[in-house]
Amino acid sequence: MALVDGRHLGLSDVSVSEATAGDFVALLKPRVMSLVVFTAFVGLVVAPVLPNPLIAIVSIAAIAVGAGASGALNMWFDADIDRLMARTAGRPIPAGRVRPADALAFGLVLSALSVMTLGLVANWLAASMLAFTIFFYAVIYTMWLKRSTPQNIVIGGAAGAFPPMIGWTAATGTIGLESAILFLIIFLWTPPHFWALALFSKSDYAKAGIPMMPNVAGEASTRRQIFAYSLLVAVTGVLPALLGYSSLVFGVAAAALGAGFVWYAWRVLATAETRAAKALFGYSLLYLFAIFALILVDHIAMRSIGA
Repeated sequence: MALVDGRHLGLSDVSVSEATAGDFVALLKPRVMSLVVFTAFVGLVVAPVLPNPLIAIVSIAAIAVGAGASGALNMWFDADIDRLMARTAGRPIPAGRVRPADALAFGLVLSALSVMTLGLVANWLAASMLAFTIFFYAVIYTMWLKRSTPQNIVIGGAAGAFPPMIGWTAATGTIGLESAILFLIIFLWTPPHFWALALFSKSDYAKAGIPMMPNVAGEASTRRQIFAYSLLVAVTGVLPALLGYSSLVFGVAAAALGAGFVWYAWRVLATAETRAAKALFGYSLLYLFAIFALILVDHIAMRSIGA
């Protein structure tokens, strides 16, 4: 399958654009962007070296724009399958509000702008990581993995796990072990989170021909894999405390959150009811936000007491 064709480029689209500013904001996937911004912010703040506040603000803004650019490029390429799924049919391109060529140009310009800004303001290692993240999500995941393998979200999840490492690197100019742990938490969290979604959106993915795990391996296998990954998530969540990067208080709170994750995953394993998968999907979002919020608060507290 050709990665790019005239349909994706929008070369045959000669209609006048009726897009509003809100449509272009929607291309950025603002809900996903908000999580990216938060985890990148945590990575930057918990780094051992805090940059100038202005540099920190511009760095986070550049990472946010890069995440939005990835979303725009993803929506540009996926417009054909987005039209087929109820969950995505209302997006700006399949709904006919934004022309594909405009979305492509928007994504490419924002990509270049975000990478150049981060390199000039922070450092080029962080900028290179941001560029790789955009490429990984837009090309490796969106154009290749998503349509070719049920492991799409496992491998592709790396794109969503890079932001805290980028934030850390923007502050320090290096890649530390603690930032790698933050990466690992998100990387292992991604499969159970998205497979829970896939369980109650199975018919949508089938219509679009996307080989999500429930459609390829079956629901029973997917439930078992969700539970296995949830155990890994629970263990990884307490690693900052086990390795001495966070306090015992954090470790206890992280263990409680991880136990909740495993409990919700057990419910998914034990029952075929859709509501169990929906409950895990909702809890997984709460878990990721809470674990990173705890890391942030714990580090600020430890710094304030000179620990």
